[in-house]
Amino acid sequence: MIPFKSQFLRDAKDRGFIHQCTNLDKLDILLSTQTTSAYIGFDCTAPSLHAGSLVSIMLLRLFQQCGHKPIVLMGGGTTKIGDPSGKEETRKLIDDHTIQVNMDGIKKIFSKYLLFGDGPTDAVMINNADWLNDISYIPFLRDYGRHFSINRMLSFDSVKLRLAREQNLSFLEFNYMIVQAYDFLELFRRHNCKLQMGGSDQWGNIVNGTDLTRKTDSKEVFGLTTPLLTTSSGTKMGKTAKGAVWLNEDLLPPYHYWQYWRNTEDADVFRFFRLFTDFSIDQIDSLQKETNTNINELKKILATEISKLCHGSLAANSALKTAEATFESGVFGSDLPKITIDKVRFNKGIPAFQLFYEAGLTESGGEARRLIKNGGGKINNQIIFHETEKITEANANEKGLIKLSAGKKRHLIIQIK
Repeated sequence: MIPFKSQFLRDAKDRGFIHQCTNLDKLDILLSTQTTSAYIGFDCTAPSLHAGSLVSIMLLRLFQQCGHKPIVLMGGGTTKIGDPSGKEETRKLIDDHTIQVNMDGIKKIFSKYLLFGDGPTDAVMINNADWLNDISYIPFLRDYGRHFSINRMLSFDSVKLRLAREQNLSFLEFNYMIVQAYDFLELFRRHNCKLQMGGSDQWGNIVNGTDLTRKTDSKEVFGLTTPLLTTSSGTKMGKTAKGAVWLNEDLLPPYHYWQYWRNTEDADVFRFFRLFTDFSIDQIDSLQKETNTNINELKKILATEISKLCHGSLAANSALKTAEATFESGVFGSDLPKITIDKVRFNKGIPAFQLFYEAGLTESGGEARRLIKNGGGKINNQIIFHETEKITEANANEKGLIKLSAGKKRHLIIQIK
C-alpha cells in the first residue's frame, strides 16, 4: 500500500484508528494540502462519557495534533430522538432539563484533551440544537426528505438488525439517521467541515451525511470510522461488572479509573498504548521489543499515562503510589475508596460477610459468603476464615480505619465514626 501523504492518516493507521473511509485517496490529498475541520458527535444520554468514548476523543486529539481543527458536536437536539445504532430497544426519552444537565457534565472532559480557542486549529464545541430545534417539518421534508431512499435506509445495520429480531423500531428513531445527515450538511455550510468521524456503528449515518451534502450542495465531504473496540476476551470497552467506567471524577474516583486500566488484559497492552496515550509509535515499538520488561510494570505505565490525560499528573501519580502501597507494601493507600460507618454499629460487631456486602465489594450477601469461604476476603491484609466472624472497632487502626479487600484488585477503607 502506498504510504499516506497526510500526517493524520499515517498516524491514525499506525495507531489502529482506521476502519472504513468513503474516499481515502481524496481525503488524504485534502488533509495533506490544507487545514481541515472534522467533527464527532456526542449525544447527552448520561452526565458523563465513559471509557468507551475514549477512541473518539483521542482521535479528535490526534487530528488536532496533526494540524487540523476538531469540532465537538454536542447532541442537544439529536438526544431528543435517540440513536438506534447498536440498541435492541427504544431509548427512553430524555427531557430538556436532563439533557442540559448531562451536556454540562460531558463538556468538562474535552478541555483536558483538546485546546479550545479562536485559532485555525483550535477546537470548537457546537450544539446541534442550534439548528435542529428550529426545523419546520413540512419544509424540511420537502427540502431534504426527498433525498433519502427508504430502501437504502432499511439496509443499514441499525435498522436491519432491529427488524430481523422483530424488535420495535419507532418512526422517531428511524428519523435519527436523517437528522444526523442534516447535522453534517449544517456543519459543512456553517464551518466548512468536510469530515465526519465516529465508531463503526455510525457508518450508515455518516454515509447518509456525505450523500446529502453531495445531492444538495454538489460538494464532496468525507466519512471515516474507527473499529468496534472490545478487549481481547470480547468484553465491551468502558463497562465492568460494577458499571460504566466514567470519565468524570465525581462519578468515578481517579483511583478506580487508574485501576481499570491497570487491569488491562496482557494481549491489549500495546494496542491500548497506541490508542489511548501520547507515546510515539517509536516509543511503543521500543517497549514492545524489550523482552525483559515485566508486563505488570507496563500496565502500571499504561494506567498512569491514560489517567494523566483524564485526571492530571497529580491524581495519576497518586493513584500509582496508592496501588503500589496497597498491593506491594501491604499498607493502606490514601486514594482507596472510603465509606463511613457509625461506631455504634460495631459495638456488637458486624458479620464479615455483611460488612463486605454493605461496603459494595460484593453484589449480595451470598456472594460475600462465597468470597470469604474461598479465601478471597481480607481485613487489614489478613485472610478472614469465617464469613460470620464479627468485625468490631478493635479491628480498626489508631485512625479508626479498617481495610477490606475482595480478591487482589478490589480494596476499600471503612472509617469508623
